[in-house]
Amino acid sequence: MSQIHAMSDDQVASELRKMTAFIRQEALEKAREIHLKADEEFAIEKSQLQANNKLADITTDDAKYQDILKNLILEGLYALNEAKISVRCRSKDDDVVRKAADAAQAEYKEKMNGRETEIKIDDKDKLPEETSGGVTIINSTGRIDINNTFEERLRLLQSEALPSVRATLFGENKNRKFRD
Repeated sequence: MSQIHAMSDDQVASELRKMTAFIRQEALEKAREIHLKADEEFAIEKSQLQANNKLADITTDDAKYQDILKNLILEGLYALNEAKISVRCRSKDDDVVRKAADAAQAEYKEKMNGRETEIKIDDKDKLPEETSGGVTIINSTGRIDINNTFEERLRLLQSEALPSVRATLFGENKNRKFRD
């Protein structure tokens, strides 16, 4: 039968120092993790702000912006596959969107073996002027819309590209078992 021995004051003090040192070390490691995570989130947020600013700059080059809009409208035409669609844009983009819509309509007809489509620029409902650019494509009934604004495209890219952005900025995380 074993006996329970009481610890001396020196043994109790020693155990308390060990526990205190362990707790302090854990707290320092947790604080380091939190700081690294905050730096990572800050860098990602900063890159997103820079991307938003670059998106706004695209709209200043009319030829480039018109080509982008044409492709965004074409994407909507192919997705909806309807004879009539409406396009929403910012008021200041009306002219460039009209040109892009005409070019998209011609390319759609060519690629779809002569299939005609009518593209109407929505004059009643406009995209907010504070958006970076892009268009929203709506089917003839108004029930289906495709949001091809720059902000929406960037949001989609963020969720898809976040793992590779994180790896590029901070390197591969050795603790991760699975890659996205």
